[in-house]
Amino acid sequence: MKDYKKIRVGITHGDINGIGYEVILKALEDSRMLELCTPIIYGSAKIAAYYRKQLGLPQFQMCQIAKAADARDNACSIINVVGEDTIVEPGKSTPLAGKAAFTALEQAVEDLRNGSIDALVTAPINKDNIQSENFKFPGHTEYLEDSLGDDDQKALMILCNENVRVALVTTHLPIAEIPSAITKEGIVEKIYAFNHSLKNDFGINAPRIAVLSLNPHAGENGLLGKEEQEIITPAIEEARENKVICFGPYAADGLFGSGQYSKFDGILAMYHDQGLAPFKTLAMESGVNFTAGLDYVRTSPDHGTGYDIAGKGVASEASLREAIYYAIDIVRCRRNEAYIHRNPLRKQYFDKGKDNVVLDLTKDEHED
Repeated sequence: MKDYKKIRVGITHGDINGIGYEVILKALEDSRMLELCTPIIYGSAKIAAYYRKQLGLPQFQMCQIAKAADARDNACSIINVVGEDTIVEPGKSTPLAGKAAFTALEQAVEDLRNGSIDALVTAPINKDNIQSENFKFPGHTEYLEDSLGDDDQKALMILCNENVRVALVTTHLPIAEIPSAITKEGIVEKIYAFNHSLKNDFGINAPRIAVLSLNPHAGENGLLGKEEQEIITPAIEEARENKVICFGPYAADGLFGSGQYSKFDGILAMYHDQGLAPFKTLAMESGVNFTAGLDYVRTSPDHGTGYDIAGKGVASEASLREAIYYAIDIVRCRRNEAYIHRNPLRKQYFDKGKDNVVLDLTKDEHED
């Protein structure tokens, strides 16, 4: 087996007035984390110290470094990306917090792009206060697609834990805009991307995908909407013709309520809340948001900034810890796939009408 270097995981601090620092510090205080990866926080040593003291968290060594290349294995490092004068106001949404969140994200994405880190884990941001001339996106997923993708690569949002994986056809869209955004081509594209990710990122050889309907009761044969008949079903049929194992469309309430979701390796939902509401109910604190479809690995916890509990010491680090674990696992899975397929066998072609030599391996070479 190939000997891999320790995986370097960059962690952005997110909104400095939320629970980002609390969950990061709690997740990294366990020294066993250093056996799995080299964590590098993009944030502020001063703000980290403030939250550690404010929350009464235990001390652990954190090395301040100038760049990711300086990070040492078996040590937790932090890169100061915001100024010393940055003001922390737990529980409040401020322009300064949004600026600090973007500065950390921008630097981490650049390091991800140039290979200084192997994976990115992002703490929650406030999608409103982070808006600026440089960030005009509804969330991390869209920003990462714009920054790291290309014309042939589109980001796919996957929410996952050990029991269920939910991907989205549309992400952060107003409900009123969803029907017009649902197209056959778009659904086929997401099915292919989901199928590819389940194989390459999760190691599932022949994934089974359930595709949800858009309308209640899967449209009731057109009574409650015709998207199922005219758009979703044709998309499923096209994907199946190309050897993707997918089924549907299923009514979301029935699939999740009956427990049938557990018979599939992935669920493709049409819109954000259709997939995330049942997922978060099932996942509890173990849910992870993974940005698939790109050459780079990015995960995050499946919760928000938690302003209502910021600075109170009650936030759970479970989802952030799982996000780090998933980032490590996906990097390893991709490396394994690349290693296994590094030297594919050459295909043998036979032309009709020509004398092609065929070896009979059942016959002894010395037999007359």
